[in-house]
Amino acid sequence: MPTSLDTGNTAWLMAGTAMVLLMTPGLAFFYGGMVKTKHVLVMLKMSFVCLAIVTLLWLAIGYSLAFGKDVGGWGLIGTPSHWLMHDVGMTSLTGSIPTVIFSCFQMAFAIITVALISGSIAGRATMRGWLWFVVLWTMFVYVPMAHWVFAPDGWVTAHLGALDFAGGLPVEINSGAAGLAVAIVVRKRRDFEREPIRPHNLPLVVIGLALLWFGWFGFNAGSALQTAGSAPMAFLNTQLAACGAMVGWPLIEKWRLGHVEMLGVASAAVAGMVAITPACGEVSPVGALVIGFVAGVVCAFAINLKYKMRYDDTLDVVGVHGWGGIVGVLAIGLFATSQMSGKKGLFYGGGVDLLWRQAVAVLACASFSFGVTWLIAKAVERTVGFRAAEEYEDVPGQEEEQAYDDETIAEIRKRLAEARVPVTVGGGDSGSGDAELLAELREVLQRREQEK
Repeated sequence: MPTSLDTGNTAWLMAGTAMVLLMTPGLAFFYGGMVKTKHVLVMLKMSFVCLAIVTLLWLAIGYSLAFGKDVGGWGLIGTPSHWLMHDVGMTSLTGSIPTVIFSCFQMAFAIITVALISGSIAGRATMRGWLWFVVLWTMFVYVPMAHWVFAPDGWVTAHLGALDFAGGLPVEINSGAAGLAVAIVVRKRRDFEREPIRPHNLPLVVIGLALLWFGWFGFNAGSALQTAGSAPMAFLNTQLAACGAMVGWPLIEKWRLGHVEMLGVASAAVAGMVAITPACGEVSPVGALVIGFVAGVVCAFAINLKYKMRYDDTLDVVGVHGWGGIVGVLAIGLFATSQMSGKKGLFYGGGVDLLWRQAVAVLACASFSFGVTWLIAKAVERTVGFRAAEEYEDVPGQEEEQAYDDETIAEIRKRLAEARVPVTVGGGDSGSGDAELLAELREVLQRREQEK
């Protein structure tokens, strides 16, 4: 293990940290464009508050519990000895990298993970409940699981022997399982099967995707913690998987709908990068391409499970991150190569030894995340309240600020409401024509208001 500072590795991880931090604003735009107009600011807020809250929690105790020396040798949680970064100074190293920047890199993972969950309850959660949820979920779900997988003495890596290069278990499967639990607790929208949300701004979705895509290279390749070794291959594999999924998902969409939508293409790219996250440093480029394609196909079907199972996963966190993460973690047991990971998957002569370990890791992490998240969400719902009013009148921020300037429309609406007798010029039947026009205008405005 290196005992001296490597400036190249440090510079790369600092850049990677900035890239991963940019993913949370990217997620805010991605989610914000997918919801109705009146909920766009709420989605932006739900992501941005995670930047502040999780940063403070990580500094206070989160880093120490996740990466401190293991308590009892069980691989379940670290010690609180590094609270407020105690004993972590300018010369402290994690490998060849300053511990402070390693902590910031892992902090960025924690931020984006809890922010992902907001998509499963978009438009129907109170901000007060969300703030409490972020605090509790980060400490009682994410931090322990980060220790299980990312810490050298965590039970998933050290005891079970499963592989996860960049966070398929603590980030993707964790957010997917948590999204399912919180969606169940917060309850589904009325008639959500018959009234799917129409994205109010697809260009905003694509901008968010671009930022996520850029940040994902830091997310995956940065997890190598060095510039050599598996980092370049993780970088390439990330790109290949995203593009593979952008072939698989649209094929299913074309077959089912007869056309390909931009929202599907954007979701496909995310699904591919989700799936390759745990495997990017464990598989070959061909394996990455196959994993991305399969993830695109699986997730294209998985997003419709919510209608059959009747849970309201509003922006498909379960369908994309949950199922995409499962594909990626299990695929390691099939496609891992000895050149990349030191272990062989089933297709490379390794038998089922690695595959069953990956499957156990999936089941354990998903079960833990779902169970504890359900308890946290229930506690929040019964104490401070989690579900917004049915009519969405109490959506946080809606009373104080709007995302777009609707002053002209509001003025037209006011004047139509005040119009009692149609104003006509000249004689004839123009009065009835004006009345019909007013009625049509009212109908258009009413429909627009319902769709916002």
